[in-house]
Amino acid sequence: MTVGQVTAWWRAWLSDRPRRTGPSRAGRRVAAAIGRHATAVDVGLAALAAAGTLPQLYHHAIRSDPRIGVFVLFSALLVIPLGARRRLPLTTFAGAATVALTQWLAGVPLAADLTLLIYLYTVASRYPVRVAIGAAGVVEVGALLAAVRWPGIGSWAGSTLWTGTFVLLSGPVVAVLMLGVTVRHRRAAIDALTQRAAHLERERDQQAAIAVAAERTRIAREMHDVIAHTLSVMVTLSEGAARKQATEPVRAGEAMRQVSITGRQALAEMRRLLGVLHTEPAPGDRHPQPGLAQLDDLLEQVRSTGLTVAAAVTGTPAGMPPGAELTVYRIVQEALTNALKHATAANRVSVAIAHHPGSVTVDVHDDGAPAAPRRRTGHGLAGMRDRAAVYAGEVSAGPDPDGGWRVRARLALPIEAATR
Repeated sequence: MTVGQVTAWWRAWLSDRPRRTGPSRAGRRVAAAIGRHATAVDVGLAALAAAGTLPQLYHHAIRSDPRIGVFVLFSALLVIPLGARRRLPLTTFAGAATVALTQWLAGVPLAADLTLLIYLYTVASRYPVRVAIGAAGVVEVGALLAAVRWPGIGSWAGSTLWTGTFVLLSGPVVAVLMLGVTVRHRRAAIDALTQRAAHLERERDQQAAIAVAAERTRIAREMHDVIAHTLSVMVTLSEGAARKQATEPVRAGEAMRQVSITGRQALAEMRRLLGVLHTEPAPGDRHPQPGLAQLDDLLEQVRSTGLTVAAAVTGTPAGMPPGAELTVYRIVQEALTNALKHATAANRVSVAIAHHPGSVTVDVHDDGAPAAPRRRTGHGLAGMRDRAAVYAGEVSAGPDPDGGWRVRARLALPIEAATR
């Protein structure tokens, strides 16, 4: 480490700012490698434990101890199962405890008895606390028996000889138990966080799918309004031009030019809507949604078909949200489209928009003769009702007692009050 790194570490250590407590990147890599090669790691641990028993075995071998074979046998029975401790935690622990009890009965003290701590840690880190405490109790009984039979450590603090040995042997047992329980709880917490993250990711994907479905529904509604209105205007203009072509070619030509203009506008609108399904449009391609300011253009477009349109707007649309303006525009557009498509011998359409405190009403009435069925197919009325429902509104459409067809809509404003 450089002097700068040491200085930075010292300042961070002295600082009271919160520090990252999770494992480092290198630690995570090591843990992942151990997880991928768990058996190899356990075999290596068994080899390390076997190396730790060699000094004791060497000591008895050079003294020509006749029990050297027993020492080797019991040490091997305690060390070799370490290679399977992850796959069979309880089985290897029970086997090691049985071997330790047998070697205690045989009066053979072994350095390999320390492997019991490894087996205890494995059980404590993989099973509930009650199981871990039970396993620690078994090891504690072994420590007590060993302290009574081999009180090799002198007394201290006025205690008896075996009591001091038992206390000394119990310390590692308790420490290993707490370490295993802590590791298990930490692993459980990490698993819970991982599951929560996966759940949140699935929930995010579901919300995104819902948003996409809602956007596609909105686009489908917009396309219906645009196509239905534009095609109705174009069909009406084309029919008029066909009838006037021989007698009034100039007016027929103007009508066809209007058909061309209307068609181009429809194509531009369609490209804008379809572009939303693919990529975000460039800033220069963005167009504001129509609102009350574009109603005059809409009415002029209908007037070009020869239908007389009278409009009246009362009140002041103060603080009207853009979405509500779009809803009013689309309702008027759909009502005019229906008048062009379905009204029989209609000559006049009146459009009345009234702004009130907290609401706006739309009334579209044509003088066409009733037809049966009229406006019974398609999704126009359903689309109007869906739009109005966003603003806690309602739409009604049907024959007017005074003749013709009337569409009425009422929206509650502002939107915050309507959706609360």
